[in-house]
Amino acid sequence: MDERKYNMAEEVKVFSTWSSPFALRIIWALKLKGVEFDTVHEDITNKSPLLLQYNPIHKKVPVLVHNGKVICESLVVLEYIDETWKQNPLLPEDPHQKANARFWAKFGDDKVSSSIWLGVLLKEGKEQEEGVSATLEYLKYLEEEIRGKKFFGGETIGLADIALGWLAYHLEIFEK
Repeated sequence: MDERKYNMAEEVKVFSTWSSPFALRIIWALKLKGVEFDTVHEDITNKSPLLLQYNPIHKKVPVLVHNGKVICESLVVLEYIDETWKQNPLLPEDPHQKANARFWAKFGDDKVSSSIWLGVLLKEGKEQEEGVSATLEYLKYLEEEIRGKKFFGGETIGLADIALGWLAYHLEIFEK
């Protein structure tokens, strides 16, 4: 299928940085949907005026610009992408399954991500040991949830898989 079919005359830009797992989500979702986009690479230590204009509250990536409309915060952007481009849906139709996917995506951000970054990578000594313990507990919840399934939602990749995909992508770094 020709990816251009879905976005002829559409402007789609993703403001990203090489190290952002949250920007990776947006890129993966757009690729899964077959949407062509341009990537604007940001230097997080020297943020562009355009990034600061588009995301004045958080001043961070990712930012999606679609035909002049700006969308910030990766989970919000993922839902926007899913509602805008209908092919290869990220969220199931069933309201309970949809809520479950949103729960696991948010759990990944609120617990797993913050535990890894703030509790392990930026700590030392006893605080780091506590962070490792908490992180392992959160990862066990994820493992239990996906056990016996191909993806969090069952047989097809969805919102939770994309939201949590950075774990596998950065696994080698965490192991070191």
